[in-house]
Formats: sequence, C-alpha cells, structure tokens
Amino acid sequence: MIKKIASKPLWQQGNSWRLRLDTLQLPDGRTIEKGAIEHPGAVVLVPVRPSANGLEVLMLRQYRHVLDQTILELPAGTRGWEEDWLACAQRELREETGHRAEKFTELGQIWPAPGITDELMQLYLAEELTPAPLPGDEDELIELVPTPLDELVAMAGNGRLQDGKSIVGILRTAHFFAPE
Repeated sequence: MIKKIASKPLWQQGNSWRLRLDTLQLPDGRTIEKGAIEHPGAVVLVPVRPSANGLEVLMLRQYRHVLDQTILELPAGTRGWEEDWLACAQRELREETGHRAEKFTELGQIWPAPGITDELMQLYLAEELTPAPLPGDEDELIELVPTPLDELVAMAGNGRLQDGKSIVGILRTAHFFAPE
C-alpha cells in the first residue's frame, strides 16, 4: 500500500486552487515525490430550453489558454472553498450564459483528472431559463452557442465534442430525458 508521509504547499492561485508536493512511501519502503493540485471543486451546468427541434443546450465557445484554442463546452466554474454547490451553480449560470434557472436537477459528480487533482465536479441540469445576466470574469471571452441536444449527443459519440465534462454532462442529460 502507498502511504503519504509528507505534504508541502508550493503555490496558490488566488483563492481557487493550490499546488503541493507530496512525499509517498512505496510498499517496498522507497519514497517518491509527486505533485498534486488541491481544488475546491467546480460545477458543470447543462442549461436546456425547448426549441422547434426539441431541446437545445446553451453551450459556450470559449478560449482556453492552456490549449491555446477556442473550444465548445458546457458552462462551468470553480466554487469557493466553502461556497454552497447550488449557489455556485446559480451564479455561474448567470455569469456565463446570462440566464437563471427556476429548476436545477443534480446529474451526479465526476473527478475530471484524479491523477493530478482532487477536483470534484458537480453536474446540474438547469431548466426553465430566463434572462438574468451577471458580469463574467474578465479573462473569459465567451460566445453563447445554443445547440440541439441530439446534435451534441452525436458530437460526443463521434469525437467532435472533446471536452470531458461536457461529454459526461450531455450524455447524462440525454439519459435523463430518454423515454423509459
């Protein structure tokens, strides 16, 4: 069994996440060091509304500096360390889509990258949307892209949708609305 025997904080990104160096003891007694990111968690939102062709999802086209490209993804955001999950979801939905939802349904949780971070993402279906914008983060350049749910399911299946949290959120939403 591997045992953590020491942890050293290295860096903190504002109030949102921390980088640490862990010393681990292997079963044979040797020690190794591994980096880890401590994260307060994030919410992922699947905002849906009726359209002429069934349900559409308010997707975002957003620049991601780590990838150096703009990607299609669901609205999401980091919560504060002590922030309530649903309060975070309500805030992020308004900041990123300019809408509020009257109804939120939990779609479960995922660990997006358990090899490097303890980040937990809580997924929410957001329904009964009405305009109610809040100012967004200054470093976020976001374009709202309403997209039919069926098209997104196809994109998740054929690889055109590449963002992991978005794939899970879209597939869980399609399952939620699937006839019994």
